[in-house]
Amino acid sequence: MRNQQLPSTQRPIEEGEYDDVWPTRLPTSTRRYTPVPTQQGVTRQGTRKRVVNVYELPPNIPPRRSRTATEDYAAPALPPGQHSEPARLHLHWMFLIGVGMIVMLALWVLGNLAVNWWNVTQDDWHYGRPRTFQIDAVVGHNDSPAIPSHFIALNLNRHIIIIEFPGGDATKAKDYIGPTLLGDGQDLTPVTLSFKDVNGDGKPDMLIHIQDQTIVFLNDGSQFRPLKPGEHVTL
Repeated sequence: MRNQQLPSTQRPIEEGEYDDVWPTRLPTSTRRYTPVPTQQGVTRQGTRKRVVNVYELPPNIPPRRSRTATEDYAAPALPPGQHSEPARLHLHWMFLIGVGMIVMLALWVLGNLAVNWWNVTQDDWHYGRPRTFQIDAVVGHNDSPAIPSHFIALNLNRHIIIIEFPGGDATKAKDYIGPTLLGDGQDLTPVTLSFKDVNGDGKPDMLIHIQDQTIVFLNDGSQFRPLKPGEHVTL
């Protein structure tokens, strides 16, 4: 084996070789090895890293892209016959009571709005705008059952006005001023009339009906007048 020549870079330097070249070794018990200089052309074996330019890749190979931690995540499979249950939300009983009260209040408000709308719509059908009511009656003012007197009751911008045509004669029309209504929406309040003897004199008197209120005008034989202080009537 010693006769086989090894490259100078691959065989160790033995003791006593090249004594005429190297200086005399110092007396010591430690053996010293001299590193062999690396010659050009000798390649060291080791891990090589290859650097690839992305722009030199073939067109059919897309460049790699970064992935987030949640990309391509799949939930673990459940055993056969077992289904996942959604999380149940537990609400406090006070919260449920509060929601119920709010719903009831909203229904009450909406119900009132619906009732008011329906009432106003019905009044529009019956009395129109402005609110107008008409009736014929025999009251003894140059009229008769064949030719009764004609009455018109108006709610004109919250002012109550009654117009009488005695015996149907428009040239002898008489106006009676009633009360003035106050409040929002009172211009849409209907006004109706009826005739009844309320003081016992045998002549029909005029009754003005405004919602739940009744106003009496007494018949004096030729026209109607409001009640005087101290006069009593029976409705």
